[in-house]
Amino acid sequence: MQPHPILVGRSVTTPDSGNVHLLPRYGNRHGLVAGATGTGKTVTLMMLAEAFSRAGVPVFMADMKGDVAGLAVPGTMNDGLQKRIDLMGIDGFTVEGSPTIFWDLYGKLGHPVRTTVTEMGPTLLARILELNDTQSGVLDIVFKLADDRGLLLLDLDDLRALLALVLEERKAVSAEYGLVAPQSVGAIQRALLRLEQDGGEQFFGEPALDLADLMRTTTDGRGVIGILAADQLLLRPRLYSSFLLWLLSELFETLPEVGDLDKPRLVFVFDEAHLLFKDAPAALRERIEQVVRLIRSKGVGVYFCSQFPDDVPDEILGQLGNRVQHALRAFTPRDQKAVRTAAQTFVPNPELDVVDTISLLGTGEALVSTLQDKGIPMPVEHTVIAPPRCRMGAISAEERSRIRAGSPVGAKYDVAINRESAAEVLARRAEEIAAEADAPRAKKDDADGRRSLGQVARDALFGTGRRQGMIEAMGKTAARNVGNQISRQVVRGIMGVFGGRR
Repeated sequence: MQPHPILVGRSVTTPDSGNVHLLPRYGNRHGLVAGATGTGKTVTLMMLAEAFSRAGVPVFMADMKGDVAGLAVPGTMNDGLQKRIDLMGIDGFTVEGSPTIFWDLYGKLGHPVRTTVTEMGPTLLARILELNDTQSGVLDIVFKLADDRGLLLLDLDDLRALLALVLEERKAVSAEYGLVAPQSVGAIQRALLRLEQDGGEQFFGEPALDLADLMRTTTDGRGVIGILAADQLLLRPRLYSSFLLWLLSELFETLPEVGDLDKPRLVFVFDEAHLLFKDAPAALRERIEQVVRLIRSKGVGVYFCSQFPDDVPDEILGQLGNRVQHALRAFTPRDQKAVRTAAQTFVPNPELDVVDTISLLGTGEALVSTLQDKGIPMPVEHTVIAPPRCRMGAISAEERSRIRAGSPVGAKYDVAINRESAAEVLARRAEEIAAEADAPRAKKDDADGRRSLGQVARDALFGTGRRQGMIEAMGKTAARNVGNQISRQVVRGIMGVFGGRR
């Protein structure tokens, strides 16, 4: 049975044509939600997320300001909401929350999200640490050395231990793997210190995130929405973008090919998409393009969200079949260029001047084009966006705690595990080497320490070594003096006898 089409909104361009829909079977063809700040992008993302969830599709998305968490609790009926419901002709509309799991790299506003250093890999880790090409090459050597010696890289302590090992064996490592300069190792160590001070150390370790927990459905068939707390993470844009890119790459490498399904297996929302491509080297951009192009065959739809459509490179923008463009204000040459770019990405509608309309859209309105039958994009429509059923705003700390307490994955992730890995192995080897070096000295001390009871008694009375020798010498001298005195007295006595006879 085909899932029901997802209601996006009501057409303003051609009201007689009715509502605008997104077909779930083309949900894996990716999408873009763009527009200036305050034009309704976040509300559109929330509406799409809960609609996919009702269709049985899990969703993973970031929460930049804390308001996306409102997906977890019901909204409140009011006159404005009722007016929009009547406009859409929605039957049976009820306010409700969606099944939600909260995640947080720092473990404060949700379950900790962890991965191992090995799973992250040297390329993305170098991006997080903001290393140059030379330093990135040294990091490649560190990973290769760990692999060759069978050392697990799980957390940052393991990586520090490997860096220390590389420094200690620098000549041998340089001869086998390539030149390693102490300055480069020092730069990586300082970058690790900065990452630790920013709280990024908590991201590396175990238990690592199980991708199956991002693709959960409830017993009644609804998709679970995973919400990543990103208000603090956004202060570390490279960590944020690298984490999401790692997650997307893991999905691509892990999930099997399934082709085109009736609905996606997962919808992945990449908010603040410009951070993904900012300062990204060419090789990384090629990797992103490859993943986005091919991951749809794994049943995953990727939806980028940003202010301007040209924040996304052309080679990726061309793969985004479902478009929602909120208002852009053409105040600057940059804005005017963005308006022209947005207009060029839509299938023209003879009833609509796209360039003029983009600047005149109100909050909650957008230009929409989705893929229809046979994957053909529909002509762009000026659309009033459908309202979400959840709360359009932040939730309280008590509500978040209650939802988190009822999570099915809390027991699995809330307590960290620290099993033996590179840091522990290298520390134990260092202790063993130190013990072997001390063994001959300890053996000699034991031999010197084995003495007879008589020797112990003599030591107690007379001391040991040099002191005993001094005492013996003094005794011999005293004996000679006493003997000399006795001899002289005997001689004098004999001589006195002989003298009295004369």
